[in-house]
Amino acid sequence: MSEYPAGGPPPQIPATRTPSPQPKPATTLRQRLAELRGPAVAPHPLDARALAALAANPGCKRRALLDGAGVDKAVLATALGSPAAFGQSQFAFVRGNAFEAKVKADGGTELLRLLVERLGGDADAPATAAVPDLTAAGPEGRAARTALALREATAAGGWALLDHPMLALEVAGSPAYLEPDAVVVHPDGTWTVVEIKSFPMIDSSADAAKVGAAARQSAVYVLALERIAAKTEGAEVAHRVLLVCPKDFSNLPTASVVDVRKQRAVTSRQLTRLTRVEDIAAALPEGTTFDPGCSPEELGTAVEAVPAAYAPECLAACELAFHCRSKARAEGAVESLGRSVRGELGGLTTVAGVLAAAAGKEGDPADPTVAALRRAATLRAEALAGVEGGVPCR
Repeated sequence: MSEYPAGGPPPQIPATRTPSPQPKPATTLRQRLAELRGPAVAPHPLDARALAALAANPGCKRRALLDGAGVDKAVLATALGSPAAFGQSQFAFVRGNAFEAKVKADGGTELLRLLVERLGGDADAPATAAVPDLTAAGPEGRAARTALALREATAAGGWALLDHPMLALEVAGSPAYLEPDAVVVHPDGTWTVVEIKSFPMIDSSADAAKVGAAARQSAVYVLALERIAAKTEGAEVAHRVLLVCPKDFSNLPTASVVDVRKQRAVTSRQLTRLTRVEDIAAALPEGTTFDPGCSPEELGTAVEAVPAAYAPECLAACELAFHCRSKARAEGAVESLGRSVRGELGGLTTVAGVLAAAAGKEGDPADPTVAALRRAATLRAEALAGVEGGVPCR
């Protein structure tokens, strides 16, 4: 007797498997940054000035994230009610263009003379130099044309002057296009960055702060050139750049050599940190965005979610500086008094805490900073008492 019921064995039902959940595709850095600035907002391009400002304040996570995401900080500052109040005047812009044209006139003869005079030792300035045509469609095309011109000039073994070349440097996964004033190719394959500024050089010396800013900006160009030189046989990027400025109070050009090795190292570290802005973004609350279409309250909350490292020097380099200053003052943060003061105060982070420590109300007396503050407060009280009592101060 069959063990199956009439009609034969039952039909075989194929075994079913529960489909394993597919892993959710990881959000790329570029996608994450697009979400932060707003899906419909085009990234604000970075230039050498912005990258140099990053190097000047490497501890500011707020600027690193906003610049890495391509957020237009000027628009953001306006939306927050603290618009940036700095920028180059039209007069200074016209004057700078006129001076640059004078320096580069006649195929850059005067520029090459200054370069050889400052860097060439006993060599004679060349009578002429090749000036390759760098025109191309769009910044990407100009960057490719510049790289080709640099390779051709190096292979030719002569002098070449690249007027306003276009360089590309990858920042946070996206290319940043940079335009130095000039790059000179030497016969030995050395590439020298030339930075032309309109501030004066009086008695062979210029304003230290302005020279420092120019050095940081030139260091960005050096980094970008090194990417091309690494793929060009016989090429080497000089770490000494030529800074050309008006001499004294005239319109005659003079030049000075600036070593940018330190600035290059700082900028390189900061750019490496900038490529890891995903770590900063990961610490933000879900849904954080800097989309200019959001309300000022939402934007303020988003900005405050990213730590800042404000210093008075930011006022000359960052569009959000006035917003950060007002917040620092409202919180009584010692950063508003300057980096040097902040460094001297150690673990004391607020002005109220500093005053309380000086008055003996707070703080560990064994702390050298607290002891110094109390000693200073005592000396001040004695001096004021002497003045009020008619005793002259000595």
